[in-house]
Amino acid sequence: MIDRRLASNFSWGFLVVILAIAILGVVIIYSANHGRPEAFFRNLYIKQIYWVVYGLVAMFIAIAVDYRILSRYAYLIYGLTVLALIYVLFYGTVVSGAKRWIHIGSLSIQISEFAKISLIIILAKYFETGKHQSQFQFKDLMVPAIFTLIIGGLIARQPDLGTAIIIFLIFLVFIAALEFNFFTLLKLGGLGIVTAPFLWFILKDYQKTRVLTLFNPEMDPLGAGYHSIQSKIAIGSGGFWGKGLFAGTQSRLNFLPEKHTDFIFSVFAEETGFIGVVILLGLYLFIILKGLNIAFRAADRFGLFMALGLISSITFYIIFNIGMTIGLFPITGLPLPLLSYGGSSLVTNFFAIGLLLNIEMRRRIH
Repeated sequence: MIDRRLASNFSWGFLVVILAIAILGVVIIYSANHGRPEAFFRNLYIKQIYWVVYGLVAMFIAIAVDYRILSRYAYLIYGLTVLALIYVLFYGTVVSGAKRWIHIGSLSIQISEFAKISLIIILAKYFETGKHQSQFQFKDLMVPAIFTLIIGGLIARQPDLGTAIIIFLIFLVFIAALEFNFFTLLKLGGLGIVTAPFLWFILKDYQKTRVLTLFNPEMDPLGAGYHSIQSKIAIGSGGFWGKGLFAGTQSRLNFLPEKHTDFIFSVFAEETGFIGVVILLGLYLFIILKGLNIAFRAADRFGLFMALGLISSITFYIIFNIGMTIGLFPITGLPLPLLSYGGSSLVTNFFAIGLLLNIEMRRRIH
């Protein structure tokens, strides 16, 4: 039974900003593909509209059920997620050399998107009980580290290195929130420095090439460096006011690859220019600050940690996607939250927003 007071505590401004970005995404997806001869690409914006509707349903489901129930079933949710990721490794659908999707009827679902929320829930569950934040020691990180490594490792095997990195960064956010003493942080830093060089040797050849072309895209301008070069050309050509909707030449002439997913920010920047980018970043900044506000004003530690993990995940996606398009990070294939085409990503982000609203609304009725 939903408390009637929840409706009066609903943050309508937050919802308006979320919907504004989602609707803008539909427009930009249409703009990026409207001139293509393939019917599949021309109709992607229609599919995105459906995904926005599904996302809203997921958001209101996340709002309706008290978030503290997730704490009770955290280990079950985590276990089912691990089983689903194992299933993907054996029976998933391969697209562009990566096995990341499973089919349920006519739907293609990327389990790794939902795995992030599962990890956040179980880490929040683990750190909500037991010791006070300042009492956690290095040895207390073993269990949550194993939780993280299992999910991160399964995702990296798909391979999906970008999402695996996000998983690791979410874990670091939890560590930062725990306020470890200096010597514990020193141990963690030393461990990271020692293990970091070995990560290079587990990367696949194409992943190493992406890292190398980050520093010198011109070393392979028609291969690994092509995406980065074309993206920066598109963003720079937008100028101050932009070329206008449906008028982006890099997009319209198909110089820009993956323009409705990974590089949708490049299309947006070319067509709306500096002004449009400032507005979009302002909307994202509002979401981030609102999420942090919800986290630090949560009614309990489970709500604090879960909200912090959710908003951190969204923030990392924004930073890495935009950084990728302007040449600050390697090409990792991470979507831009709420703007990029993709059902799993969109529904997951709406569900995460619903959980944030859930935490805020139930704080106010205590």
